[in-house]
Amino acid sequence: MKIAFVFPGQGSQYVGMGKDLWGRYDEVKEVYKEASRTLGYDLADLSFQGPLDELNKTYRTQPCLLTASMAALRPLMSAGVRPQAVAGHSLGEYSAIVAAGGISFEDALRITEKRGLFMQEAVPAGQGLMAAIIGLGRNKVDEICLSVDSGYVSPANYNCPGQIVIAGEKGAVEEAMRLSKEAGAKRALALAVSAPSHCTLMVEASNRLADLLDTVDIRDTEIPVVSNADATFLTTAERIKFALIKQLNSPLLWEDSIRKMTESGIDTFVEIGPGKVLSGLIKRIDPQAKLLNVDDSDSLGKAREYLTA
Repeated sequence: MKIAFVFPGQGSQYVGMGKDLWGRYDEVKEVYKEASRTLGYDLADLSFQGPLDELNKTYRTQPCLLTASMAALRPLMSAGVRPQAVAGHSLGEYSAIVAAGGISFEDALRITEKRGLFMQEAVPAGQGLMAAIIGLGRNKVDEICLSVDSGYVSPANYNCPGQIVIAGEKGAVEEAMRLSKEAGAKRALALAVSAPSHCTLMVEASNRLADLLDTVDIRDTEIPVVSNADATFLTTAERIKFALIKQLNSPLLWEDSIRKMTESGIDTFVEIGPGKVLSGLIKRIDPQAKLLNVDDSDSLGKAREYLTA
């Protein structure tokens, strides 16, 4: 058995995430104490009680999701489970790098909070949009985006076969949604996100992120991190830093990343953090993969039992 830990990104958050683990494990309480001390507000209260509108603000969502993933990771690692690789979906890449030892939890909290602010400030609310296109192939979605004449829109997430997210200027994304439906897409759904990530509208945010990462201690890792931006295994600090900058304004290659891991022999994926979004995507990419998740004490117990058997 070869194991990969995968970590969810923005969109997986929900009010109450992490609460069950917090109530049962002292080491999880310590994660939330560390996060609250670092950022200066009660992340446990926001994560467990909401309100949802506040939790969904990008600069709140990102550190809260990171914290929920680290809270789920700690008791799994305490059981002696170690992965052969790690990966994270967009924001989740920061959780993956922390898990691999490339960035400290405290630094990642500060980075993700700032990253959320940079993203929101790059494109004012209401001017950008992201949408999921279901049921069309890559080439067709690429073609549709190139044909739009009302503004800028581009593929943003190649999530799995038949599911591609597009991002760009609001009017252009809406035109691409209409063209996708006309081309036979099963669905074209606008996403409830406040900033259109993984496209060139995020260049300014990427530049600001690059300046911020220059101030952070990024280390080489023993556990390889699979990059969203290039679907390659990374272990050096320099390449990890470059990948974090690139992924914010480039398409996210999630399908390619999973295929890269399965080609290397990884057959078991553990989704660590809120929800099962990534498990659903991986099932469509590799139906033979063993899928586990850690989101609460029940799923943690099942994962630990299977992985330590």
